[in-house]
Amino acid sequence: MIAGDLFHRQPLLRELREVNALFSTLEKTSVVLCVGNHDYLKKDSYYRTFSWAGNVHVILQNSLDVAELPEIQTAVYSFSYHEKEREDLPYRGQKAKGLQPIEILMVHGGDAKHVPFKKEDLASYGYDYVALGHIHKPQIIIPDYMAYSGALEPIDKNDIGAHGYIAGEITDAGCHIEFVPFASREYVPMEVMVDAKMSAFELAQKVKEKIEKRGTANIYRVTLKGYRNPDTLLRTDVLDAYGNILEVFDETKPAYDFAKLRVQNQDNILGNLIAEFSEYDENSVEYRAMCEGVQALMETRRG
Repeated sequence: MIAGDLFHRQPLLRELREVNALFSTLEKTSVVLCVGNHDYLKKDSYYRTFSWAGNVHVILQNSLDVAELPEIQTAVYSFSYHEKEREDLPYRGQKAKGLQPIEILMVHGGDAKHVPFKKEDLASYGYDYVALGHIHKPQIIIPDYMAYSGALEPIDKNDIGAHGYIAGEITDAGCHIEFVPFASREYVPMEVMVDAKMSAFELAQKVKEKIEKRGTANIYRVTLKGYRNPDTLLRTDVLDAYGNILEVFDETKPAYDFAKLRVQNQDNILGNLIAEFSEYDENSVEYRAMCEGVQALMETRRG
């Protein structure tokens, strides 16, 4: 089951052909999908006229419709988006009809602009399982009953964490589901501590080792924390040993003895700057501004 947004935008005809060819190779698997808000059914959408393989069942109706799979005694109920947004509830009042022994509801939505359902409502209609789409992050909403599978692969840098699919089985004993990690890579936020004794080379080695431990196939957003030697140039462009660092945020502070500098420079702009801002918390914008100002003034002196 693909609960909408098979594509992240309007699909091209050649893209439908390719994915259909892949689906057709599934010898023992039926595919049921609906259309979500990203690939919604425009008037000229290729979804409307495309001829799918026999094992692929696409629900295109704006209202709740059903795809029956009698070979596995299952019926899947769902609907598609004909606009980018829809705030109605197409499933409302549509209880499981008993067309097949196993009946599943598939819903794309979950926020204010996209079918803002309540899990209690969905659970009240008597389906054996509720498959959810729209949210990229995998989430079990009701154990063994309702879940977002999320995106198979992360879509953008904010899609952190594991991605995969929901595997489940419905028997006479009930429904059992589990999340199966599948993505070949993840977006990973990584924090690296820096100390005043660390050289730029040592920092690069530390980042490299942390990436090797976490996985070189992943994509990283690195945040540098701690205190650096003011004379050490932390060139963030040399940290990317494997070409998989998307962003580097340097939140380190220069390891100056501000109290000593203030006494030594009490009659000049450097001392005045420290006196003005040194009482602020180290995590404040003002304290960081002081650090950058002191750094700039000290570099001017050395120049």
